[in-house]
Amino acid sequence: MKALSTADYIVFLFYFVLIVGYGLWIYRRKKKESTSSNDYFLAEGSLTWWAIGASLIASNISAEQFIGMSGSGFKMGLAIATYEWMAAVSLIVVAVFFIPVYLKNKIFTMPQFLNQRYNGRVAMIMAVFWLLLYVVVNLTSILYLGALAISSISGFDLNLCMAFLAVFAIFITLGGMKVIGYTDVIQVFFLILGGLATTYLALNLVAEHFGGSGVIDGFNHMTTQAGDHFHMIFDKTNPNYADLPGLSVLIGGMIIINLNYWGCNQYITQRALGADLKTARGGILFASFLKLLMPIIVVLPGIAAYVLHQQGGFQTEMLQGGELNPDRAYPVLLNLLPSGLKGLSFAALTAAIVASLAGKANSISTIFTLDIYKERINTGASEEKLVKIGKITVVAAMIIAIIIAPFLGIDKKGGFQFIQEFTGFLSPGIFAMFILGFFWKKTTSNAALFGMIGGFIFSVIFKFLPGMTDLSWLYDWGFAVANADGIYEIPFIDRMGFVFLICVTGMVYISLKEYRKGITPNGLEVDTSMFKVSNGFLAGSVIVTALIAALYIFFW
Repeated sequence: MKALSTADYIVFLFYFVLIVGYGLWIYRRKKKESTSSNDYFLAEGSLTWWAIGASLIASNISAEQFIGMSGSGFKMGLAIATYEWMAAVSLIVVAVFFIPVYLKNKIFTMPQFLNQRYNGRVAMIMAVFWLLLYVVVNLTSILYLGALAISSISGFDLNLCMAFLAVFAIFITLGGMKVIGYTDVIQVFFLILGGLATTYLALNLVAEHFGGSGVIDGFNHMTTQAGDHFHMIFDKTNPNYADLPGLSVLIGGMIIINLNYWGCNQYITQRALGADLKTARGGILFASFLKLLMPIIVVLPGIAAYVLHQQGGFQTEMLQGGELNPDRAYPVLLNLLPSGLKGLSFAALTAAIVASLAGKANSISTIFTLDIYKERINTGASEEKLVKIGKITVVAAMIIAIIIAPFLGIDKKGGFQFIQEFTGFLSPGIFAMFILGFFWKKTTSNAALFGMIGGFIFSVIFKFLPGMTDLSWLYDWGFAVANADGIYEIPFIDRMGFVFLICVTGMVYISLKEYRKGITPNGLEVDTSMFKVSNGFLAGSVIVTALIAALYIFFW
């Protein structure tokens, strides 16, 4: 492994000073303008469309994408890009149908929505669930995987890297959402520029190996040498079908994953909730366009590493503990970059990690302060007190994450799989609660409790069902696949789809039964005029959708 050179450190230092300096400037200007809690947690009315879009992407892209999705590109190919390209479509749906409901009803946090639509009990249970999920699963995995990646590239101690990332993220987070939003613009610039530099190197290496040059030549050789890595839809005989089960990535559980993540997730929606509708929609559409680029940055390098490995390259570098580890693909490529460019890509990776940590910590702080502390602990707290509690929560959450992260086995399960597995136990029920709460006025609070608790229980049942009964009969339908032990399991994405349907069915039954007894649920202010979009937004949405449709048709 090549150590970082002086030029790399200079580039990285430039990035660090730029982020810190710009963050301080934004913070001091903000401090003169407002000290309200809404301004601190939401940057109310302060973020432009381009800052919202950049912040959405910076918060979303982290080590699990750079390392995990590149590893998945090495293992299964372009199909893993479905998480990114389907997210682009989901963002448009969220902008059209979800954000207007939030803004019209002055909803700033997800528990607040549940309290306003259902009741305080539902909101409080979910607030606790979300806090545990964000701290124990998301924050820890981002921090630990990020530290692993940076440690493998820089050679620094893992614990030191964790401490550095945590302190860096705390510094940004303590400035509030406005500082996060505007520094994320710079983070995304480094993320994309550094990521493209790695992709350029990877494709050029492939071209040179086969006697050519340039990224186009390299890409053509990749499609020739690894044609099986350029299919977006797997059939049930594909060894990776359990991860991406056929058409379910288009019309099944992947829809639930994306709409729940982008539309019902405090960590994400918080960026748009402080803006007006036009600005929020513009920012989300911008993020949708940026999503189209992400597979170029995080998936193609993994496929390039696969082609070179098949040709005899990286035989020892790709090993970890004596076994092939696809997650080694991205760090291996980074170590081949020339001085300066390696520092740029190192900065890109750090930017992705720190931005995600800052965004997640801010969401943890917002939910605890506004939905637990203000609602249940100190209802008369002043604005200054709320901001102070928010800052204390940020530091406390990061300390907890540093302490527990090494003991969760995140590196053994794979970061991307670790996050998906644990969030997947809650996602179907949460999404059912939100989607029915939005658009069906008869949905009751007891039905919401069924969706939340029942969704979790059914997710656990489906997880362990293969050990209790033979599911081989589902193979012909494409809803089961044999694992390494020959036991037929329901693919993770299909499990989520099944649980969602059960939750919706149960919620409709409970709601209708209670409605007949005269129980009138709390409704939201919703009318069809809220969903009208501008001509500019419509044109942008059509372009994004057409591009994604073309990509799926070409790489089917």
